[in-house]
Amino acid sequence: MRISELAREAGTTPRALRYYEEQGLLRPARLASGYRHYDPQALRVVRHIQLLLSAGLNTAAIAEILPCIPDDATVLAPTCPELLDALAVERDRITTSIDQLAGARAVLDRLIQAGARARDQF
Repeated sequence: MRISELAREAGTTPRALRYYEEQGLLRPARLASGYRHYDPQALRVVRHIQLLLSAGLNTAAIAEILPCIPDDATVLAPTCPELLDALAVERDRITTSIDQLAGARAVLDRLIQAGARARDQF
């Protein structure tokens, strides 16, 4: 499939797909015309990239992780146990971020409630 088709299927932009390619995360074939051609597996790879980016991982970490996710059914390829420690560190970082965001939300909730009470008194 062409870049515009993959972008549409993945809910992203051709620019993002070119960035993933620049970072070594995607490797499309090149047609004689110079156009990129993505195989059907590219959609799965793009979805994994998007998920890992949304988790806050950088492209260098994603480049190490992607080869260890051979398909949607396998959790981690048996050849990649060395990633477990790094993944645990990333999970802990995400957990810390979640806790911090939950604390910020709690502060905002209190401010909103106090503001609503003050507004209702007038």
